[in-house]
Amino acid sequence: MMEQVKPKKHLGQHFLKDLQIAARIASLLSGHGGYRKVLEIGAGMGVLTQFLASSAAYQLHIAEIDPDSIAYLQKMSYVPAERLHHVDFLDMHLDEIAKGEPLALIGNLPYNISSQIFFKLLENRHFISEMVCMIQKEVAMRIAAKPGGKEYGILSVLLQAFYDIQYAFTVHEHVFQPPPKVKSAVITLRRNAVEKLSCNEAQFFTVVKTAFNQRRKTLRNALKPLGIPVAIAGHPLLAKRAEQLGVAEFVALTQMLQ
Repeated sequence: MMEQVKPKKHLGQHFLKDLQIAARIASLLSGHGGYRKVLEIGAGMGVLTQFLASSAAYQLHIAEIDPDSIAYLQKMSYVPAERLHHVDFLDMHLDEIAKGEPLALIGNLPYNISSQIFFKLLENRHFISEMVCMIQKEVAMRIAAKPGGKEYGILSVLLQAFYDIQYAFTVHEHVFQPPPKVKSAVITLRRNAVEKLSCNEAQFFTVVKTAFNQRRKTLRNALKPLGIPVAIAGHPLLAKRAEQLGVAEFVALTQMLQ
């Protein structure tokens, strides 16, 4: 029987108290990429954890920084002690959990470090085949956004280069304790077939970030700090703004700037 617990807040996190939504989030794990290992980020008082731990399909690991939550999770014995990691997720060496196998991430992410978590996902994209997460609705819309709108930005491009992203559903404030001041949303990120971009990937990241740092300017002006070769100064891509380019166009632009 699933246990209703009274969650608490720490580290910028609002804890989910609705068991139906927790079950719905857990059900979004698809096994994409053939993973068996799942790492929950910030389990808190185990509202989502209990659904993950009840599945025989996955080997569940937990990353939790709060000592009170660790004590509670130890008491509940959701996972063996060696799979309960008392650590800041951002400091983890995820390859030590994956050990050469695909890995999935899941969790209700703290709002204040969600962007850092996504950049860590990108750093480990060669073995993280899926991520299911609840984040601030505004951030979810940015990540899932298509070119042409104001929501489309740096994370949209960088994540969509390597992951297929779906906005799953919106989560209202009243299902959290304490209630946040904004709505949340659940998204899924599933690794696409792109093993490597057809350009220098470090340069690609730099081009995308530089382009959006001055998103109101045309790329011809926004990318001046990177040095635009005279030979491509008249290229039509440079007459556009960053939000108008898809992943493939940013790859092409990076190739021209190399």
